[in-house]
Amino acid sequence: MRKQLLLFLLSVFSLGGFAQSVSVKGIVVDALTKEPLQGVEVGIEGKLLKVITTPNGEFSFNEVVSGSYVIQVYSTGYVTKTLKVVVSDTLVNLGTILLEKDITQDFSDNLITLTENDLDDDESGADVTSGLLQATRDIFLNRAAFDFGQAFFRVRGYDSQEAKVLINGIPMNKMFNGRPQWSNWGGLNDVTRNQHLSTGLDASDYTFGGVFGSTNITTRPSENRPGFRLSSSTSNRTYSGRLMATYNSGMQQNGIAYAVSASRRWAEEGYIDGTLYNAYSLFGAFEYKINDNHSISATGIFTPNRRGRSSSITEEVFKLKGRKYNPFWGMQEGDLRNSRMREIAEPIVMLTHYFQKDNKSLQTTVAYQFGKIGNTRLLNSNARNLDPTYYRNMPSYYLNLEVGPDYENSELARLNFLADPQLNWETIYKANMRHGTDGRSAYIISEDRTDDKTLSINMNYREQINQNVRWNSGLTFSNLKSQNFAEVTDLLGGMFFLDYDYFTNTSNDLGSTLIKSVGDKHSYNYKIDANTFNLFNQIQLTYNKVDFFVAGDYTYTGMQRNGLFENELFPTSYGKGEKVSFQNLSAKAGLTYKISGRHMLNFNGGYLTKAPTIRNTFANSRSNNDIIPNLKSEKITSGDASYIIRMPYFKMRLSGYYTQFKDAVETAFFYADGLALDAVDSGLDGSLNQDFLAQAVVGVDKLHFGGEFGAEVQVTPTLKATAAAAVGQFTYTNNPDVYISSDEINMLNMGSATLKDYHVASGPQRAYSVGVEYRDPKYWWIGVTGNYLSNNYVGLSALTRTQNFFINPDDPNNYPFPEATEEHARELLKQKRLEDFFLVNLIGGKSWRVKGTYVSLFASINNALDDTFRTGGFEQSRAVNYREMARDNAQGNPTFGPRYFYGFGRTYFVNLAVSF
Repeated sequence: MRKQLLLFLLSVFSLGGFAQSVSVKGIVVDALTKEPLQGVEVGIEGKLLKVITTPNGEFSFNEVVSGSYVIQVYSTGYVTKTLKVVVSDTLVNLGTILLEKDITQDFSDNLITLTENDLDDDESGADVTSGLLQATRDIFLNRAAFDFGQAFFRVRGYDSQEAKVLINGIPMNKMFNGRPQWSNWGGLNDVTRNQHLSTGLDASDYTFGGVFGSTNITTRPSENRPGFRLSSSTSNRTYSGRLMATYNSGMQQNGIAYAVSASRRWAEEGYIDGTLYNAYSLFGAFEYKINDNHSISATGIFTPNRRGRSSSITEEVFKLKGRKYNPFWGMQEGDLRNSRMREIAEPIVMLTHYFQKDNKSLQTTVAYQFGKIGNTRLLNSNARNLDPTYYRNMPSYYLNLEVGPDYENSELARLNFLADPQLNWETIYKANMRHGTDGRSAYIISEDRTDDKTLSINMNYREQINQNVRWNSGLTFSNLKSQNFAEVTDLLGGMFFLDYDYFTNTSNDLGSTLIKSVGDKHSYNYKIDANTFNLFNQIQLTYNKVDFFVAGDYTYTGMQRNGLFENELFPTSYGKGEKVSFQNLSAKAGLTYKISGRHMLNFNGGYLTKAPTIRNTFANSRSNNDIIPNLKSEKITSGDASYIIRMPYFKMRLSGYYTQFKDAVETAFFYADGLALDAVDSGLDGSLNQDFLAQAVVGVDKLHFGGEFGAEVQVTPTLKATAAAAVGQFTYTNNPDVYISSDEINMLNMGSATLKDYHVASGPQRAYSVGVEYRDPKYWWIGVTGNYLSNNYVGLSALTRTQNFFINPDDPNNYPFPEATEEHARELLKQKRLEDFFLVNLIGGKSWRVKGTYVSLFASINNALDDTFRTGGFEQSRAVNYREMARDNAQGNPTFGPRYFYGFGRTYFVNLAVSF
């Protein structure tokens, strides 16, 4: 049997070894300018070996075996060209190939900003499609980015931490939460377009990647097209205006190439009320070619940005104020002021050495990133909550009183809210002046700061061993030193702020004065030291009928908290805590069987393990060194299969996938009413019914499976039709344990949460799109898509699905509520499915050549029918027992109902660019 298998494999791999081989050549030029294009990637489908066009636009393949092939001609910023080629026994000359510029990429920065900005929950990970728009040539993924992205659709339900993002081989995923911070290079579209994308478990030359693949952004000046480009944009989405200028010298005779780029984006107010925006982006890169084998390159990136945040809102607030409402802002002396500002300023510097000789290459990069991420908030010290949407200000509060509905005060609350729905800064300043004659502030603006310093080293080796075998190997080391603290940024008319816990009357830092001024740290202050070491190897084999790859990965992760404040409530708050470390192994493999040059079957499978992130390691890192109990590495088992058709006039991919996540950790922070904790359970002197909690759900298992479809038909030379569909189901498959902690209690196991068979909140789980596009020979085009999205569910409150939900906190024996019934409890805890919705999107553009200058205009209209839709939401964990929740829902207008995020209505984006 073994001999038969060996003979079969040898016969497959040797196919074509006795066939005649010839050469294929051609020239690639710009369709509008007719100038030759250097650096264009030309590849034969199913072949590892690709060629790059010369300065004259020429390319050639040698020793191509006779047969029928599909050739793809690709260059960043151009529409990919697909050609059918029949190779017989003579030289094949493809002649002049025209590439038309793809001006849709000017839209990507606006989309990326939208997905990063508008969920308010910065830990949502909803920007999983952010990098797809520039990097992908896949029809389905393109639709996912362009059309589904505005609805916070996640491909296969994956969080953005499941994809690895690299710049020059350096990982850009944050150690804190595993997610890339796209704003670190936002506004630099022109110099970050050179991207290499691997999707799912596909092979990558740069990294092992995650279950969703990887993107490597290359900033090497010699690989970007020389010239100057100036563009201007206007929009009513996240920002209202953008200016961008870029110059690339190309490789000069003296061996020097350099590139510079700068942009600014701004808005006095975005689509959501009160969301001002101000961002600058600067880029510089220099490359020196030492000789034919060695080059060095230096890159600097700095993209400081500041924006006003928005909030999720309840159904009650939406009915009163609509989808644009945001409670975080108000007018101060005629100017809009948002209390929740997010500011990011994290410069990146890189030095890269490139070695290339024959079929071997080695790239070594050293990078250093530093700076800050800050989020401000209005903080009150034992004073009235001035949030306009505070639950006691809402009409529903008076409808859901324990003594029964109070309709008169409910109507009065409604009128008061409508009359004064925003933050009243004048009231805040007056309150501080009235609070005391000593100048103590009752209200301040506090900033939650993260100051990171990350040193990273990456080495990436590639060797084309022969025409059929390619070897990749990579090594990466990263060291993070992170300081996290709260800082007083504005005393709002007062003279000082007293830093202690007003509920427990305890000190946040026993070694410091209580009196704090602007610039002083308060509440919490700690450092995190973390290290990662990664090694991956990969072998790719390519033959006429079969391609195969196998890759392995080893990662070490270590982290430690060092408390700088001695919190009176927590014995483990000060000093260095326990060192936590994880060692992880992952493996994946893929097989492609080429039925013909145009029909392929692809199979991938992998088993991945990964360490918990910093966020999911510490129970409450702001307060103490405690580690979340029973912490394990997450295990991911995944596989997919695809049928692919690639013809000059028809492209299609049909895929099925299956991904199982085990031992994941989910953390949250919230205030809870209706706890049933007694002295025996919690170690308290008495009972505890309400508190601000840190929650960790440990050992979470999830299953994601479904299918994807994407097709493109060139109906006529000018008319193209597209279709895409995603059908998925993402559910919890077990009942994980829930742990809570607070200022009053140490880590407490609340038992298991009944989550099995509930849906994972990961955006719409089903999405469908059809579209048509017309491209005129005179270089103008227009397209329209219709998109239907469904099966979107709100996030669950795990604590309400523990046994605590049924226990009466007022009963001395902790007996269940006598009125609780299983049927009513099931109705109260039924997961909310959001409404399905339909979106129509329009795009179009025009290109000109005016006296040697290239001019392009691009425009898009999203949600052209101005549909109102929810993109996501989550259950509140305020009312955590049966009686509290039943009373809150009795009148059909819950005070603590789910909070929702709403998508944008009709919006536009217009970009004008000039290149020469």
